[in-house]
Amino acid sequence: MTTTPTPTLDRLSPTVQVLLDRCAGCQECIVRCPTGALGVDPVTWTAVADDPLCVGCRQCERTCPFAAIFVHGDRLVGPRVTLRTEHPADLVHDRSETRRPVEGWAEALMEANRCLDCPDPTCVRGCPAHNDIPGFIREIRAGDLDGAHRVLRRTSFLPDICSRVCDQALQCEGSCSWSLAGAAPVAIGALERFVTDNAPVPPLRVVAAGTPEATGHELEVAVVGSGPAGIAAAAELAGAGAEVTVFERDAEPGGLLRWGIPDFTLPEAPTRRAWEQLRDAGVRLVTGQEVTASGLDELGGRYDAVVVATGASVPVRLPFEGADLEGVWDATRFLQGAHRAIAERSPMPELAPRNGEAGSGGPREGRATRPARVLVLGAGNTAMDVARSARRLGAEALCVDWMDRRFAPVRPDELEEAHAEGVEVRFSTTLRRLEGEAGRAARAVLAATRQRSAGERPQVTDASPTVEQVDLVVMAMGYRIDPQVAEAGAGLPVAKTVPALPDRRFLGSGILANPAPEHARRQPVGRLALGRDHGLTAAGLARRERTWFAGDCLVGPATVVEAMAQGKLAAQAICHHRPRRPGRASRGVHHVLVATESRGGTTRGLGDEVEAGLRRAGMVVRHLPLTRVGPDEITWADALVLGSWVEGAVVARVGPAQATRRWLAQAPPLPGVPVALFCSYAVSPRGALAGMRRSIEARGAAVVAEAAFGRRHRDTTVASLVADLVAAWAPAAAG
Repeated sequence: MTTTPTPTLDRLSPTVQVLLDRCAGCQECIVRCPTGALGVDPVTWTAVADDPLCVGCRQCERTCPFAAIFVHGDRLVGPRVTLRTEHPADLVHDRSETRRPVEGWAEALMEANRCLDCPDPTCVRGCPAHNDIPGFIREIRAGDLDGAHRVLRRTSFLPDICSRVCDQALQCEGSCSWSLAGAAPVAIGALERFVTDNAPVPPLRVVAAGTPEATGHELEVAVVGSGPAGIAAAAELAGAGAEVTVFERDAEPGGLLRWGIPDFTLPEAPTRRAWEQLRDAGVRLVTGQEVTASGLDELGGRYDAVVVATGASVPVRLPFEGADLEGVWDATRFLQGAHRAIAERSPMPELAPRNGEAGSGGPREGRATRPARVLVLGAGNTAMDVARSARRLGAEALCVDWMDRRFAPVRPDELEEAHAEGVEVRFSTTLRRLEGEAGRAARAVLAATRQRSAGERPQVTDASPTVEQVDLVVMAMGYRIDPQVAEAGAGLPVAKTVPALPDRRFLGSGILANPAPEHARRQPVGRLALGRDHGLTAAGLARRERTWFAGDCLVGPATVVEAMAQGKLAAQAICHHRPRRPGRASRGVHHVLVATESRGGTTRGLGDEVEAGLRRAGMVVRHLPLTRVGPDEITWADALVLGSWVEGAVVARVGPAQATRRWLAQAPPLPGVPVALFCSYAVSPRGALAGMRRSIEARGAAVVAEAAFGRRHRDTTVASLVADLVAAWAPAAAG
């Protein structure tokens, strides 16, 4: 082995090169190698390779923190299964699935055997629900579909749905080790569908009262919305023994799963299956009843906890000239009507064939008919669903999107399927205005746009506009959160931010090392996964007292699997905290987080004493530096104890430590969370506690006790604070 890089070799057998002057013997590469090709030299304490065992997955390259290892040669992986599509010759009213499943065990096993069963699987980090992907594939290889279901059920209640509608290229498959290495990833979605297509999804298991798993026993919870977030929340709560009531404004449950995703992508059976199992598990469904943001307080008075899962329900509308004409719809209205018409094999009056020519003054006797023409504004997933549904109702469909094709966030497979079904899609095109006849949209004036980079806003060019006849215009540019719901949730949506210094586990896994794999449409899969995890964590935090938000109403328009994962986590948080509505015996405080900002160790020592006193009272206590306390830690706690030292000159300005002030300014909502405050000081605390109290109460917390610790009487003051907290939180001892 040499100590200087050499050009990459293009040959079948991979070889591993270790730069001995860089290798620190940390063994990161060794523990993550899926084939056992790496070991350690006991003399030099550096990595050594057994080249014949290497398959070229390059996990060692991605995970080495010192860039001390390189792999040359090919990636030894078999060809990926070819996933087929099937378009009917006659589209009208056809509901059959376009995407075909894996055909038989032989093909499934061949694909399953491409999985490396990685020790630190990046595909799991890329999955919003963190499914154990190597685990369920392992069960497929063993021929055990029931075992595969058991693995999936730990994290997913909707595997039959997610396997069909997930954009796997930006999630699990884009994060697969083979994808990060530049090869074709394992067809994870197809294997998940193979499991659910060939073995029934097991019914929801409801744990018996009195068992350790019955964390939801005696809880009564309301879930608002019956889409993927509501389904997952109800399943998790019911499975834990809670009494669950789901409120749905429509006449049937399912939300966008039922009417927002056409049957040719998601058949009715999986959505119906989910709700049949929930009903069998005792979930009560109330349909035809809308719960507005102003009605959440009323629900909070009747139930111990509330999960808001109403989605992002307000369509985005463009302010163009002619937007007020008849025949201008939003995607929700169209998709609901189209879903009903296709299912019932009935015509949609607005898309009935037209007589005569556009602009001819109306139908004329004996003139040849022409198909209705639908103009769809947008070219994303929703727009493709609208256009393809219009084709199944006998209409022509034209989609326009002002973005350049290179930068538009459209799935290539959906675009190909739309083209195959006769949908015309024009990128770099925008609507200038609509012209009408007799008050109804008749012509669309389109203009070209120019966009030089993904971050640049498209600009309308001076090119001559084109005019298209239209009979219906559907705005399908996406959705946003209802402003009233956003206000009720303390300023939603939550931004899926990426920290400047990512979690060490993410860095160590190597998912960030190839920032934009080709299979992932050159999107940053690692950063996308980090952002999704931030949104997932937010689902575990109550946004108002005893009220959690999940799904699109929490983070804005996202994906089915994200909504499902967030609904599940919100339910788990409820079972963890076990809140009680007014009038019911409170469980009290059980989990206490003591967080201290300490410079010289004094405040930390006081926190240790508070921790010990609360432990003696039977509480479960964690003591962490304030800088290490984030949403995950806050989600765990029933109550907080925050301690800080006092800084500043007494003759000038005294207050809590600057690090404490920064943390308080960025703290998440803490509605109704009981908080105790203390500070340590040398001369005088002045307004330190008052400043901390104002900041924490601005987050909705309830300050139940506070104390300032000087040099004298410290022991008695700590004992007094602990006694006050035990008196306030005593029910926890029995919890």
